[in-house]
Amino acid sequence: MSTDVAAPEAEEKRLNLNVDVKDSGPCLKHVRVTVAREDIDGCYDEMTDEFSESAQVPGFRPGKAPKELVMKRFKDDLDVRVKQKILFESLEQLAEEQNLEPINEPDLDIETLDIPDEGDFEYEFDVEVRPDFDMPDYTGLEIEQYDADVSDEQVQAAMNRYLAQYGQLVPEEGNAEMGDHLTLAAKFTHGNDVIHEIEEFTAELKPVLYLRDAEIDNFGELLEGAEIDAKITTEISVSPEAEKVELRGEKVTAEFELLDLKRLELPEMNASLLDRVGVESEEELRDNIRNSLERQGKHQQRQHARNQVLTKITASADWELPEKLVRRQTDNALRREILEMQQAGYTSAEIRARENQIRQNAISETREALKQHFVLDKIAEQENIEVTSQDIEMEITMMAMQAGESPRRVAARLRKSGMIENLQAQLRERKAIDFVLDKSEMKTVPAPGRDSDRIEAVDESVCGFVDHQQHDHDHDGDHDHDHDHDGE
Repeated sequence: MSTDVAAPEAEEKRLNLNVDVKDSGPCLKHVRVTVAREDIDGCYDEMTDEFSESAQVPGFRPGKAPKELVMKRFKDDLDVRVKQKILFESLEQLAEEQNLEPINEPDLDIETLDIPDEGDFEYEFDVEVRPDFDMPDYTGLEIEQYDADVSDEQVQAAMNRYLAQYGQLVPEEGNAEMGDHLTLAAKFTHGNDVIHEIEEFTAELKPVLYLRDAEIDNFGELLEGAEIDAKITTEISVSPEAEKVELRGEKVTAEFELLDLKRLELPEMNASLLDRVGVESEEELRDNIRNSLERQGKHQQRQHARNQVLTKITASADWELPEKLVRRQTDNALRREILEMQQAGYTSAEIRARENQIRQNAISETREALKQHFVLDKIAEQENIEVTSQDIEMEITMMAMQAGESPRRVAARLRKSGMIENLQAQLRERKAIDFVLDKSEMKTVPAPGRDSDRIEAVDESVCGFVDHQQHDHDHDGDHDHDHDHDGE
């Protein structure tokens, strides 16, 4: 009687590596790798055998040329292939054995590396890695949840905002009132120096005015009741992250002159208007607006709950992040926030207001957002949370429906702008937050008023460093600008 015994599988060949890893900054490692000479020689032998099988060497049939002759004749090609193979295998083995968890590709210039003819091969590089931290307890959190119900009064206010795009701005001789459209001149001074003057810009009178590098939280109080030619002076603080470094955080004097005043007259609700907006009745228009408000209410509800979760789970995240990484991610964070607001159906005016706010605190907000990302990513990893292709397709379909476009066109635009990866990361983080919220204790509280009702944002700057080409482009397509509406 015979017994078949399976032959043991050949063990995977490992390189003899000497690896030295040292901290060289926040989330930054310096890695020195030494590959033993015996591994290099073995790789040369392996590559030479492959070359010998097909190498065309005068006087010899393929596969019959002496190995030494093949090595000499094809030395340059062999050097390149051996270097590629040694680097690939050593980096792959390094990733498995050292558990570095890199954020980006290693800072390694392969072109400058050469395999020596004798002795070991040594190379070194810097690599950004995920921070190492203790996970906080993320179950059983106490979270406030906004009431997302929409009242008839909110629908009427939104209806007025929607109809504003079809209204008419009429010159007004009296005093400025909230909601009026003001044409203003502005002058900003620091001490005795004039920093910047704006000959003319238009803003709707609301309680707060956002500039690119400052905010005026008493704008409504200052201008309400003013007459044409009135001059109003106030003191404002320049953003700590303004482009003009010497003015960051400084107090400056702002003088506004009211040049012109217009008041909006809403259009009459008639068959012609209903046809123009693409609905059959006023009731249908109200229903559309209510649906839009409910969607935005859900977004606000989710964002408020999300912010509380993020604050609680990152309360102990006192670890540092490299400044280079933070600055590289600043634009990415802005794009992701805008994407979320677009998904929720916010108007361009509302998005512009939030964009100006983010720009004022871009670095600090990005640093905080990165810490949140790392914590959420670790939660997703621990709870085996993944994003499927179906998740992405469903999200793109929802975005397409809200934008009135085809899913294929939305997907193409996202891929072209490099936003698909952002969308995938956003969905994974959302799933992680939803997991935490499912494990939380919820308490419903009244929702606050809309930012767009109290904040006006303009593409102007105290310091004067505005990209005027972009500024002109933005306003070319924004002549009805201040009539952006809900439910578009």
